[in-house]
Amino acid sequence: MARRSQGTKLHLAVLCLVVSCHAIGLSDLMERASQRSDQLPVLGMFSFSLDSHFPPMGRVMMPRPSMCHTSSLQTPKDKEQALRVSENELISLARSLLLAWNDPLLLLSSEAPTLPHPSNGDISSKIRELQDYSKSLGDGLDILVNKMGPSSQYISSIPFKGGDLGNDKTSRLINFHFLMSCFRRDSHKIDSFLKVLRCRATKMRPETC
Repeated sequence: MARRSQGTKLHLAVLCLVVSCHAIGLSDLMERASQRSDQLPVLGMFSFSLDSHFPPMGRVMMPRPSMCHTSSLQTPKDKEQALRVSENELISLARSLLLAWNDPLLLLSSEAPTLPHPSNGDISSKIRELQDYSKSLGDGLDILVNKMGPSSQYISSIPFKGGDLGNDKTSRLINFHFLMSCFRRDSHKIDSFLKVLRCRATKMRPETC
């Protein structure tokens, strides 16, 4: 009964949030999305704690950033380039990157509890928190694009082929750390794109974005 009551409260809270988001203006929605995206890079920083448990060879074996599964998506390299991209393309890029992490975060969530690391319990909690934040941000962006119109609703499909992290301790740590480094990179991009959109919506000067 208690669990059902808790689920009902959560459902009502989400329903109220969605209704209120539909009722507010575009610039306010941009502001909320930008504030929400702030937390993704911060939450991803916990993976640096894995470094101290890397065997020496593990650092040599770490894949290059160009091997991240989202590398095929062409994105602005910095804020100056992002400022030259249209609003519709920026929101599409942010949503495409966010959606591309649904399956990898699910894999990390399933692997974290048995990760060969003394803090795997804390790591598991952080991954679940990342999933919750990503879901919340994604829901907010869905509402945002409905206000922006059909031309902003395009999403690029980015496949993720990773089925597991490997069988031995070194491989699991390396692949877990690599995925998290890719997530940090992409979360910074998402945050940057949404900051630019917020600046445009509130007519801020580009240098203050």
